[in-house]
Amino acid sequence: MNEDPTGPAITLVRASGTPYEIGRAHGRALAAPLRAFLDDGVARLAHLVDRPLTPASLLPSITAHREAVEAALPDLAEEVAGLADGARISRDEAWLLQLRRELTGYSAVRSGGDCTAYARTRPGAPPVLAQTVDLSGNLDTHIAVLETARAGAARRSLVLSFAGLLGYLGVNSDGLAVGLNLVLGGTWRPGVPPYLAIRHLLDTAADTAQALKVLAGLPLASSRSLLLCDRERVLYAEHLDGELRVTEAAPGELAHTNHYLHPDFAPADELNVFARNSSLRRLAAAREGLAALPGDADAEDHFALLARPPVRVPDRGDIRVERTVAAAVVFPAAGRLHLRPGDPARSRTQVFTL
Repeated sequence: MNEDPTGPAITLVRASGTPYEIGRAHGRALAAPLRAFLDDGVARLAHLVDRPLTPASLLPSITAHREAVEAALPDLAEEVAGLADGARISRDEAWLLQLRRELTGYSAVRSGGDCTAYARTRPGAPPVLAQTVDLSGNLDTHIAVLETARAGAARRSLVLSFAGLLGYLGVNSDGLAVGLNLVLGGTWRPGVPPYLAIRHLLDTAADTAQALKVLAGLPLASSRSLLLCDRERVLYAEHLDGELRVTEAAPGELAHTNHYLHPDFAPADELNVFARNSSLRRLAAAREGLAALPGDADAEDHFALLARPPVRVPDRGDIRVERTVAAAVVFPAAGRLHLRPGDPARSRTQVFTL
């Protein structure tokens, strides 16, 4: 655990074995905080929506998503089962932890910011992926880092997690890093949550080319933009209603915030005007800040950019409004995740390495 008073605590969970065994180790390590989180307004979802909300009211949606994941990603479904048993929570509760964003939908949430991400590859310089994590629900109280190694596989994954999620963003031992941005559009439906898709990419893909092939075969539940970076290439893949659009730079640099950038998808963007203005400002700041950083910029140089407004979204004291709850700088070739929990302008950097 991190005892640094300038930032929220981070639990590091090292787990290996079968998917079920990895999930069980995860659940055991976080059993008490996960139980408390679930008891806090149904995993804090009741604090975020206007409609009455109970576990029973969520069960049909949870079941539909679970069946879709079981069909598409049975290994991760087994890991969720292990998480439930390790934490001594029900299987439905363990699935609820994976599905919080999908269960609220985007019509019920006031989006003011939801991650600023960028990545860069340059000849002779280490590739880097960096982003803020902007979420509602005060989730910096439940930050974990998972280091996983599946039995029979040489590949290992290092992922940032919030409140029992099997993955959020991360890097694997082959040198593939994946980040993400929320984008709003299309119809959200039962399927694979993008957070689980990211974990699957890190567990199964050696580079961006393999990751794109895997991603194209997944029935994603909701709209997102995934940012991928390996030793030579950086790209983002925007998802809308079962279709992907890819923009890449090899080598080069890309940034993304919360509105669609590909011209095929831009007309379908449903981000409200105030959130869109924030997204545009953060995108411009990220592009300008990244262009000003030297090729050999270290993690602290990147955190200086991530901690500056408007990239950093401040805490406005409203649990329903997104704020920056963490910032990450990933060096995929080194298998290294630098993390500042909570407000990155106030917390200290912690380093996790595969």
